[in-house]
Amino acid sequence: QVQLVESGGGLVQAGESLNLSCTASGRDFSTRAMGWFRVAPGKEREFVASISWSGEYTYYGDSVKDRFTVSRDNTRNSLYLQMNNLKPEDTAVYHCAAELSATAEYMAKMTLPPDYWGQGTQVTVSS
Repeated sequence: QVQLVESGGGLVQAGESLNLSCTASGRDFSTRAMGWFRVAPGKEREFVASISWSGEYTYYGDSVKDRFTVSRDNTRNSLYLQMNNLKPEDTAVYHCAAELSATAEYMAKMTLPPDYWGQGTQVTVSS
């Protein structure tokens, strides 16, 4: 059974930082694109960031560019999201995602749900 388990969320004040982690089990994603999406209350899924299997290519949503950094450790089958200068509008449930065939670039534009999707971790930013 494939599982993506996120951790690292919490309640912070505006301007602070958080580092999210995602650990995959049940399948090796070291040769697959992975990424982060978020869902805010009353809103649709929003692309946050994606990374190619090698880590060479990264893509970001416009609202998080220059503040968030996505990275991965293929030896640990893990994905990370360093979030700096958090804003109240970043409040959402953050989900780790993995794709079997799509590229990291495609993950930034896809409308269909990802092949694999974790339960998510809550990030709340107070003003």
